[in-house]
Amino acid sequence: MTIEPLKVWHDRGGALLRLRLARPKANIVDAEMIAALTAALDAHMSDTAILAVLIDHEGPHFSFGASVQEHLPDQCDAMLKSFNALVMRLVAAPVPVLVAVRGQCLGGGMEVAIAGSRIFATPDAKFGQPEIILGVFAPPASCILPEKIARSAAEDILLSGRSISGEQAFALGLVSEITPEPEAAALSYFDHALAALSPSSLRIAVKAARLDMVERIRTKLCNLEHLYLEKLMSTKDAVEGLTAFIEKRPAQWEAR
Repeated sequence: MTIEPLKVWHDRGGALLRLRLARPKANIVDAEMIAALTAALDAHMSDTAILAVLIDHEGPHFSFGASVQEHLPDQCDAMLKSFNALVMRLVAAPVPVLVAVRGQCLGGGMEVAIAGSRIFATPDAKFGQPEIILGVFAPPASCILPEKIARSAAEDILLSGRSISGEQAFALGLVSEITPEPEAAALSYFDHALAALSPSSLRIAVKAARLDMVERIRTKLCNLEHLYLEKLMSTKDAVEGLTAFIEKRPAQWEAR
């Protein structure tokens, strides 16, 4: 039996598009999840009655991240291009994208979250980009984090691979609101800040507010896609780190 990875429906009289990651507990952002999120955005973002999108999740965790298997050389080209395209769809979305996070929000899952407009998270949620620990790097996060928080904090997250709590992410400005009920807080934000607005004017205001950022991220992400596929994945250490993770053993780095 095939279980759909994403639940899609309309809320608030059709003004709020709901997208729910629905493969707990890991909610892995694999090829199927990427395709489902992309299809949902393609199908609904042209609906001019929509004022916002809310992405949340089933289970205790937002996402453990992307599929490590799909990062291996025989699959990473297609995976990375489709994932980067999804991230750009979220960054350049014509309406605000709200994200509600509990538990782990790591790797590709964190990149989905930070591509949105506002994150609502529990104090004990965990945000992290652990890719460097596996010998690789996170292209979308490398573009988005320096746009949202101080560069020194962004580089710490990207280069150490450590996780930070929801409270720490809030202090950095990455999370908009800390709350024990992120979904309810996101819905409350929609009701009080967005529901009464003109849909057409909001779309123009979103474009105005994000225009330069969207173009910077688009240009940088294109360059980092090339760096990842042509440079990083030609090194022995990148393949070794991914393989070691899959085989559940320590990586043996060769510095090449």
